[in-house]
Amino acid sequence: MKISKKSNPNSLSVFFEKRMLKIFLLGCISGFPWVLIGSSLSLWLKEEGLSRSAIGWAGLIFAVYAINYLWAPLIDKFKIPILSTRIGHRKSWIFLMQLSISLSLLIWSFINPSDNLFLIIFIGLLIAIFSATQDISLDALRIEQFKVNEKNIMAAGASMAVIGWWTGFKLGGLIALTLSDFFDKMQFQNYWQITFIFLIFILIIFNYCLLSIDETNSLNSETNIFFSAKKYSKFNLFNRFFSIFLWVSSAIVNPIFSFFKKNGIAISIGILSFIFLFKIGEAFLGRMSLIFYKEIGFSKSDIGIFSKGLGWITTIIFTLLGGIFTIRIGLVKSVLLAGIFMAITNILFAILFWVGKDYLVFSLAVILDDMAAAFATVAFVAFISILVDRKYTATQYALLASIGTIGRTTLASSSGSLVDFLNGDWGIFFIITSLMVLPSLIILLYIKNKIKILN
Repeated sequence: MKISKKSNPNSLSVFFEKRMLKIFLLGCISGFPWVLIGSSLSLWLKEEGLSRSAIGWAGLIFAVYAINYLWAPLIDKFKIPILSTRIGHRKSWIFLMQLSISLSLLIWSFINPSDNLFLIIFIGLLIAIFSATQDISLDALRIEQFKVNEKNIMAAGASMAVIGWWTGFKLGGLIALTLSDFFDKMQFQNYWQITFIFLIFILIIFNYCLLSIDETNSLNSETNIFFSAKKYSKFNLFNRFFSIFLWVSSAIVNPIFSFFKKNGIAISIGILSFIFLFKIGEAFLGRMSLIFYKEIGFSKSDIGIFSKGLGWITTIIFTLLGGIFTIRIGLVKSVLLAGIFMAITNILFAILFWVGKDYLVFSLAVILDDMAAAFATVAFVAFISILVDRKYTATQYALLASIGTIGRTTLASSSGSLVDFLNGDWGIFFIITSLMVLPSLIILLYIKNKIKILN
């Protein structure tokens, strides 16, 4: 869809384009699985008696988000027979992964964590794999909604994607926590399992709405490696597999080589280091936040209303403002200010720990933290998106996003162990998380004038 010539990328009118609603939907689809393997799984395990350390290390399943670029070339090129031609290449992968997540939830609904903890974690790992896989196509489909010369509104698109992601995560979490608390109070012993059945209906709605999104760019450009290999059928088996090996190697190496060639080795390493470090503190806080709320006395409904419901409203408002803010002052300045804001708001959770169960401080901490997260995520997503070479959209974005994800998943899995090491002193823990953003900001200050694509 073309932008109207009257559209001003510095005004709110850009957010009312039809394709922005579609990007919002893609964000919702991307954010919802984190409700399952983040909020729901963490509280489910907590209420089954697992320690903070165990719950934290269970979060290692998120590590698959950090390596999904390894199979991004296959997702980028491999067409699903029949389904791809009927609904589109990108959408066919998203639909297939949504179906797989639904089946995983169905299996969860029949499992008792006390008897099958390993199986619970394994199914959670599968959900993470399916979610990380669909994100490859979701991100590519989002970026392909814009033309190469529309960089001025890339931040607006990033804002809508972030709003969608937080909507899927926040409202999905509100629904999950409210339902589980309701069934718990109704004295259903398997209240979480019943909740998962209801959550499947949300996935069904997502898939129905997905069909409304147009897909034009990827259908003509993708190559099906499976069927292209048929031309080697007259040769020996070695040649056939060798050709596939060469294709995969090229598909992975070329996007990486293109990125380093464009920015230079030193600046590329600086960019990757910044992406890796920027959100580690936020991830440490996020991984343990629900456990923290539960330990100081808040119920699942309290957490749902304040952290998810109130947090969603705040996130929506300030993500929209963050998009406009980012467009007007520039990506680098926005990221720097957002990083400082994140560090300051983390300290509010330390104050909440010191004052105890206080709804006013709780709401204030949630509101300001979500404001900071909204600004940071919009700027961060736009920053990564604008670095992507359109020749390798899915693979290169997945690679850059994965670098950022690896810090938020693997390192943050030790968050529970850190709290235990501090003997449950949540105040010190949150102060430490506020300091974790500083190294990334120092790196960005050093490289900000040397990133070619931003000059």
